[in-house]
Amino acid sequence: MNEAAFEEEFDLCGMTGTYTHNVDEKGRINFPAKLRDQLGDTFWIARGTSDKFLSVYSVEGWKDVLRQIKDLRGAQGEKLRRWICSGAAEVTPDKQGRILIPQALRRYAGLERDVVIAGAGRKAEIWDYNRWIESDEDFDPTASEQLDNLIL
Repeated sequence: MNEAAFEEEFDLCGMTGTYTHNVDEKGRINFPAKLRDQLGDTFWIARGTSDKFLSVYSVEGWKDVLRQIKDLRGAQGEKLRRWICSGAAEVTPDKQGRILIPQALRRYAGLERDVVIAGAGRKAEIWDYNRWIESDEDFDPTASEQLDNLIL
């Protein structure tokens, strides 16, 4: 397999894996090298939209989010755009691979000490460890109608 084909195949898989880390006293976490390689030198963190977690996007992935919300109309569209954009931060890992998560985002997701960083396809997610365990245990993939449409 040539390098271009490998990269295309790799991109299709997206971000995968589950990693546990700790938030240090300055609000930093060590971000997994595998995911950093996929996200690039700088990436974006925003509030999760389906639960209290943080979504992590590459620069291109963040641009996709902005394209999706740019034309939202009316008061609700304006509020949603404001909520998404005001709760986002651009981060750059330091030489040790740590990123600083702004206090407001740590508070939103309840990140105090133990965290899980999970690959979620086109993005990664940062969860409070206990909330991740609860969410994982509560989810029954066999109850999802979407599972019926997949060939796994």
